[in-house]
Amino acid sequence: MASPLIEPVARLIEAFSRLPGVGPKTAQRLTYHLLRAPEAEARALATALVDVREQVVFCETCFNISDAPTCPICRDGSRDQRRLCVVEEPLDVLALDRTGEFRGLYHVLHGAISPIDGIGPDRLRIAELLRRVGAAEADGRPFEEVILATNPTLEGEATAMYLDERLDGHVGSVTRIARGIPVGGDLEYADEVTLIRALQGRRSLAERR
Repeated sequence: MASPLIEPVARLIEAFSRLPGVGPKTAQRLTYHLLRAPEAEARALATALVDVREQVVFCETCFNISDAPTCPICRDGSRDQRRLCVVEEPLDVLALDRTGEFRGLYHVLHGAISPIDGIGPDRLRIAELLRRVGAAEADGRPFEEVILATNPTLEGEATAMYLDERLDGHVGSVTRIARGIPVGGDLEYADEVTLIRALQGRRSLAERR
């Protein structure tokens, strides 16, 4: 039996369905919204999508999103160059930085260790983190503190434990954000007060052994 959907509409619904958190019904609503919207709105969306792919890159230092080889945070000489906060995703950088509580540097892993999903340390930006830490140590200016701000999930905890072992002895201290973030939650959805308390309550991982 032939589908009642014409091919361009079916393709767009399928494309929306591949996005995280978008189910078939939502994909259909988005598609039909664009069909009814002014042509300028649809073209603006298409242009924005193309621009993201063509103009946005990952920072060569911290792997946050950027429009240049080095992101604005890494270029900002007023930030604390001796403190480094490690997060899973670029959205976590936005969430933490808008609190104003942390004024150091960041490193984005682009995920967390998850053996069940086949994601090991080699699939993340861990090697680059270790090289960054090693270079600072070789220059005689090791990081005074590395904050492990991975999400409070099983995968985030496993990643934090792995990094703690690899960083031990190469930085002044390794700390973990406090439990202001609910277990199973994501940093990007946390409110600013919760994030501030999590940063203020961080403590050395060595204290938890």
